[in-house]
Amino acid sequence: MTVLAHRTDTLTRDALAVLQPGFEGTTAPAWLLRRVAEGLTSVGLFGRNVASPEQLAALTAQLRAERDDVLVAIDEEGGDVTRLEVRGGSSFPGNLALGAVDDTDLTRRVARELGRRLADCGVNLDWAPSADVNSNPDNPVIGVRSFGADTALAARHTAAYVEGLQAAGVAACTKHFPGHGDTSVDSHHALPRIDVDLETLAVRELVPFRAAIEAGTKAVMSAHILVPALDPTRPATLSPQVLTGLLRKELGYEGLIVTDGMEMNAIAGTYGIERGSVLAIAAGADAICVGGGLADEATVLRLRDALVAAVHEGALPEERLADAAARVRALAEWTRSVRPAPAVPGAPEGGAPGIGLEAARRALLVSGGGRGPVPDPYVATLAPVANIAVGDETPWGVAAELAALVPGTGAGVYPEGSAAGDVLAAAGGRTVVAVVRDAHRHPWMAEVLDALVAARPETVVVEMGLPRAEPRGALYIATHGAARVCGRAAAEVIARG
Repeated sequence: MTVLAHRTDTLTRDALAVLQPGFEGTTAPAWLLRRVAEGLTSVGLFGRNVASPEQLAALTAQLRAERDDVLVAIDEEGGDVTRLEVRGGSSFPGNLALGAVDDTDLTRRVARELGRRLADCGVNLDWAPSADVNSNPDNPVIGVRSFGADTALAARHTAAYVEGLQAAGVAACTKHFPGHGDTSVDSHHALPRIDVDLETLAVRELVPFRAAIEAGTKAVMSAHILVPALDPTRPATLSPQVLTGLLRKELGYEGLIVTDGMEMNAIAGTYGIERGSVLAIAAGADAICVGGGLADEATVLRLRDALVAAVHEGALPEERLADAAARVRALAEWTRSVRPAPAVPGAPEGGAPGIGLEAARRALLVSGGGRGPVPDPYVATLAPVANIAVGDETPWGVAAELAALVPGTGAGVYPEGSAAGDVLAAAGGRTVVAVVRDAHRHPWMAEVLDALVAARPETVVVEMGLPRAEPRGALYIATHGAARVCGRAAAEVIARG
């Protein structure tokens, strides 16, 4: 082999190594297995790839038959954002519920048990936890995915989550650096901008990331957000000032830097995924996440070739690409060599309710009630459009869980445009249980709730998003998230008093 051919082969393998692509289906397609054998070191999984734990374990075994150290990543936050249980809802409450309890040992145990289940299925990199401080309650994409609006609370629970997840042998990927909590725009749709000064960033946004780094997080995910105080022209994912200057040099982070999904419109709509990927690696990122929307071989080859061409053209230093690929391979080696801790006490065995339901019960905020079970309930779910990170394929609410406890429970789903009269007509003489999600962000929801409570003072209100409004209804329950176990915990209160 000539020197030029050897260099080209090395560049191609390094370019493949820095990609974290997705794919369609519940088995690994032939093209993906071929690219793994050629040097692709990471694969990203999404809800479409998961049917059952057994199927997922078989899928990851397919990948490891080609490369035993392959990184298999998934976006499994627990709570509202679940891929492992995308069809039924999560067995674990999300970050806001854990923050509401504020027991770091509980957070650590929940994360370790979630990590154990991922590891049992062959997943070894989790794009979690969210370390964002939810300082803007109108944030359309973070909300209950944050541990809360208190910086110190978010920091201590981020660290506990990282420790618990990695004790199970699954690498944590703390996100979304340098902090997505103070945004009013979803980066899936457009480029958010955070106009705060450096001092505010230092004492608010960066504190949980410092805690995650001190806890040993193996990966950090960048945010597609513009922070003019750090870089007035480029979003964090593409900014050398943010990724190399701040994260590497100032914070001293040495692990893997992963981008958020490059086909998100904040990047794809402005830079395009090929140029965006080159700029991200040049800025200091080590792994390119893509596949939430573009999940085919052609995308992988386009990005591989764009990176190789950028090196040849001088737009991307060859040593920067080699360094990024080396960091990916180092994390892959860590996941192969780590020895997971034992299962968490209280994990669901032999009929035990499990650590997730324990946490969901402890997270409930309940006011009113006290008169015993709610009689003859009718569950009216006031349903907003789900954000892309959560997805609309995962069921949520209390209807199914309450029906399991109270046979004959009625139910209906009411989207924007519905009126209180629609609910009352369907409920008849039954007790209305109005279930909402971020009512403070949806004026129509608040209007329907007010009308229901005025017409039927015995109405029960269940808030499964961020509880911002004053409690209303004869019984008010805030679950701090819409995971299945949160619905179960709320249903228990409604059914039993």
